[in-house]
Amino acid sequence: MSETETETETATATATDNGVDARAGAPRPTRRGLLTAGAGAGAGALLGGGRAAAAPSPTAAPGAPAARAATAADPAPYASYWFPDSLPAGAPGAGIVWRSLKQWRAETDPDLAHNRATVPLAARFTPVAPNTTARAGQARIASLVSFGPTAGNPSQGSASADYYALTHWAYLDELVFWGGSSGEGIVLAPNAPVVDAAHRNGVRVLGNVFLPPVAYGGDLQWTRDLVQQDALGRYPIAEKLVEVAAAYGFDGWFVNAETGGGDSALATRMRGFLRALRAAGEPKGLRITWYDAMNTTGGVGWQGALNSLNQEFFEDRRGTVADTMFIDFRWSARSLAASGTLATKLGRGRYELWAGVDVESGGWNTDPGWDAIVPRGRDHIVSYGFYRPEWTRNHLTDRSPGAFHAADDRFWTGESLDPARPAAGSAWRAPATVVADRSTVTALPFASTFNTGHGLRWYEGGEVASPAPWNQLGLQDRLPGRRWVVECGGVRPAVTLDFADAWRGGSSLLVAGALTAPAAVGLHATRLPLTRATVLELVHRTESGPVEVEVGVAVREPAKAGAPVPYTWFKAAAGDTGPGWRTSRVALASLAGKTAYALAVRLTGPGGEPVRWRLGALSVADGERPPSAPGPVAVDAAARDGAKVSLRLSWRRAPGAVRHYEAYRVLPDGTRRFLGGACGTALYVPGLERSGTEASTTVEVRAVGELYTASEPARVSYTW
Repeated sequence: MSETETETETATATATDNGVDARAGAPRPTRRGLLTAGAGAGAGALLGGGRAAAAPSPTAAPGAPAARAATAADPAPYASYWFPDSLPAGAPGAGIVWRSLKQWRAETDPDLAHNRATVPLAARFTPVAPNTTARAGQARIASLVSFGPTAGNPSQGSASADYYALTHWAYLDELVFWGGSSGEGIVLAPNAPVVDAAHRNGVRVLGNVFLPPVAYGGDLQWTRDLVQQDALGRYPIAEKLVEVAAAYGFDGWFVNAETGGGDSALATRMRGFLRALRAAGEPKGLRITWYDAMNTTGGVGWQGALNSLNQEFFEDRRGTVADTMFIDFRWSARSLAASGTLATKLGRGRYELWAGVDVESGGWNTDPGWDAIVPRGRDHIVSYGFYRPEWTRNHLTDRSPGAFHAADDRFWTGESLDPARPAAGSAWRAPATVVADRSTVTALPFASTFNTGHGLRWYEGGEVASPAPWNQLGLQDRLPGRRWVVECGGVRPAVTLDFADAWRGGSSLLVAGALTAPAAVGLHATRLPLTRATVLELVHRTESGPVEVEVGVAVREPAKAGAPVPYTWFKAAAGDTGPGWRTSRVALASLAGKTAYALAVRLTGPGGEPVRWRLGALSVADGERPPSAPGPVAVDAAARDGAKVSLRLSWRRAPGAVRHYEAYRVLPDGTRRFLGGACGTALYVPGLERSGTEASTTVEVRAVGELYTASEPARVSYTW
């Protein structure tokens, strides 16, 4: 967009109220994400000498937007990235903004409202496992994920369904917002949608501090900047990292120091920095994960182990330095066993060590030597961390949402696509077969519309409210953790998350196939207290074949792992809802005083005919009032380009419990068009097109509750 084509202006806005191997000897991994340093380009760098940093390269983040930065003519907010203090020589490439973290201030951060996560970290419980191999209390899983480029990663989603919409949170403990490059910035704060979705499912999210190897643009001065001390011996960058995490709402930092050339004095300062970072962050619930690269000599020598050369970055004589350590991919069975033993000797847990498993190139074809980490016949050795599991999206030719989720389900669940019946003899040790799943569904009201956080369209009440593709992970629902457990005495139907139709959001649950016997589809593991007023509600539709629907509620758990869930079944009485959708309500008064441990649906097809049946929404509640309306909406910035305008909107938080906020445009004929949503109180709306010769365009913002009831709108008008 040329300067002459863009008109930057102050919006005329009227607010009305409420109506207002990895093993030794294994080949080194690929460098697919590497972007060679050059004029105007960010230089990628390698994790452990062979893992690529996230960089704005087609191979690093296929389908990601080109790197861009907010300007006066483009008010789009992006995820934040910095250098610790000093900036590189020269000038940044197009769309890249070089920033100093030392100079950052929350009160002057123009994008903070768009980048701040607001969903609190939910508590989790561990239900009885659906199989006999998944274990609780042993190995855990972390993931290093690049959701987009370092520069130009939208703060609140974008107009594309091609996105790594992670949904298998039940198996994760920690997610690292991976990325960074010497040409853009090396300290990354995760954007709000990722953190909001993770927190809703009880998963911590860490920002990334990435000091790249010299061969890939790293500068030892950045390491010195990171660990600098002031006249009083304090570590100012450690304090800044804590301020950023607290202001942005995420859970700590992954520290990866791979720039060579240091000495023991620098290593000592690094340890002091980590101690200061942990001491300042611990009262705020923040955590540190240290990557196995720098050692006590100050040089970089990946150990593939916890040993005498790196243990002081994990635990020293004064106590804990880092909460966990990510062990480089050079590990062996012997080095991991020794690492676990040393962790125990230091008074730490062996499962506080993540053994790196690189899946960037091979996905479920990866065999790192699983018995070295999670042997089947004895206790797990250590925990493990996936490097770049977004392979499930990146390797696809067809990157439609349905194709992505089919691949992602196979990665996390295994070839059988049923965690209760793991595929025998599979070389891929899928997480569902190794670690026990967890859930956060513990309180009423509870609802899910099976929305994955991206879609080809946006639906409301079974009707298309926007025909445009979208992604916004913060709007994702809590989805069934076990996908998909199906109890069936006949042919097993296919169960998928489908994007061709939905009740609300972008997707629904689809069951398709010949029902030669009743099929019980497990949904959510829960800990819901039931009362005489509790009602379970389904919104569903039958697209082909007759289907009888029952609802299952389990008021006790299975007696042992791998045993079927003991559901009590209720016939679902359906009434018409709209465009083929029906609402079925089941009163649970007969279960008052008990706890619901799991939910399911059972489908019977008389005559065994092929059927297609959708579940659009599920709720369990004993009543909820619609939320109150948000405060007045303001247009904080506007950039007009002919008959289009991009807006930054903000509003005051609605009182009481709010799940998220949604913005709609009111068209001249009175119909409403979905524009986007956010869990916080700010939203960027790009490319709003003028309708004909309308004098002004009205936008409504509503608060949405846990049962998806919406408040009265708060409105603002943009005058053309």
